[in-house]
Amino acid sequence: MDPTIEKEIRSIRKAKVKELKVRYRELFGEESHSNNRAHLFRRIAWRLQARGDGKLSERALQRVAELADEADLRARPPKSFWRALDARPPKGANRDARLPQTGSVLSRVYQQRTITVRVTDNGFEYDGKTYLSLSAIAYFVTGTRWNGFLFFGIQRRVRG
Repeated sequence: MDPTIEKEIRSIRKAKVKELKVRYRELFGEESHSNNRAHLFRRIAWRLQARGDGKLSERALQRVAELADEADLRARPPKSFWRALDARPPKGANRDARLPQTGSVLSRVYQQRTITVRVTDNGFEYDGKTYLSLSAIAYFVTGTRWNGFLFFGIQRRVRG
């Protein structure tokens, strides 16, 4: 390694995070999102060595350009990626196997009252409102916590 590069690396070894962030910005042309001193030091030392030891061969640079063209490279995922993760799962994904098919009607008599629930893609419809679980409907009707499958008499076993 070039002695001047080695000297520069030794000089930044004890630098504070603020100083490392300034040096990072100088070398990389962008702000660092990290406040981790060891990480910043390693990245800066790597960059100094890479610059001092020379560049890649012309052939290697061409190959890098080819690979970059073939791949959709991003430093961060697009915002739509996170929104898609937060969205509801697609129809039928992670659906409990004990549940009847969409459109089925469940009913139960509770205190001389018939409780009728329709299974939908997004949950369950009861009394004009949509609920995410049968347990929520059972709680609404009775005022106490119930297992929704027990309350509506769904006892089909799932073999796994």
